[in-house]
Amino acid sequence: MSAPPARRQRGTGRERVLVTPEGIELPITIASKGARAGALFMDLAFVTLAQIATTIALASIAFGGLSKFFEAGGNSESLGALEFLFVIWIIAMFLFRNAWFLFFELGPRGATPGKRLAGIRVAARDGGRLSVEMVIARNLLRDIELFLPIVFIASASEEGGGAAGLAAAAWFLVFALFPFWNKDRLRAGDIVAGSWVVEQPRRKLEAAMSTAQAQVQANSGATEAHHAYRFTDEELDVYGEYELQTLERVLREDRRESLEKVRETIAAKIARSDGQGDERAFLDAYYNQLRARLETGMRMGTRKADKFSGKG
Repeated sequence: MSAPPARRQRGTGRERVLVTPEGIELPITIASKGARAGALFMDLAFVTLAQIATTIALASIAFGGLSKFFEAGGNSESLGALEFLFVIWIIAMFLFRNAWFLFFELGPRGATPGKRLAGIRVAARDGGRLSVEMVIARNLLRDIELFLPIVFIASASEEGGGAAGLAAAAWFLVFALFPFWNKDRLRAGDIVAGSWVVEQPRRKLEAAMSTAQAQVQANSGATEAHHAYRFTDEELDVYGEYELQTLERVLREDRRESLEKVRETIAAKIARSDGQGDERAFLDAYYNQLRARLETGMRMGTRKADKFSGKG
């Protein structure tokens, strides 16, 4: 496995610059500890509410089954239905606690409902796509970091505390305070998975695109050059919203080295050989046409989150 791309810290705050596998420098902001804690509490509240609602729904069905069970004099079919409902309840409780985080973080936004409300998301530290293995690893570690010590603390308190309770409390505090011990505010699961949690702008894509368009055109000073390059739908469908936002940052910063690298990457990806020596106009044209293509797709009810995903 190759070493992750270099990252350098900007200033003394939470701002970082991430170098993607394509060689693009991407400014990001590490999520604060408060935002991460708030997102976790919101997600746990959502999970608890979902578990309560499911329990009430299944319990109402079970009470109806119990009445039929007694009316029928305790037949085996009614008893089997009740046992089946109990199995469904156990599976539902397990899925809500474990699959909730996996399902949402594997989505195109890389964020649970709690993280979305807090304006943060999970990202890969190497600048690539957030993989299934990363999401599974970081969420499996949550059981070790949070749920297991809480269970042990509860068990020890019922037995009068003692050394077991103190050990469980120390275990919990070590992992709970872990983000305070590293500058990127990583929990143990992030370190194992190779992920981190970053801030995500709250602006809608349409507004972000419109603002980005004005900035790009103001920076270029030559919008007529956009018409010198035309791209087919197939060439535009290679990339999605994430790459559009990355390209917007590159155009805004207007650094020649970055423009050359990005043009070379895009040209190789779409099998084009033009634009060398005219990187700014090439990328301006690609940006505008990709933006228009994505906006058209959204008006038709379809989205393409990034180059790895399909539309929908």
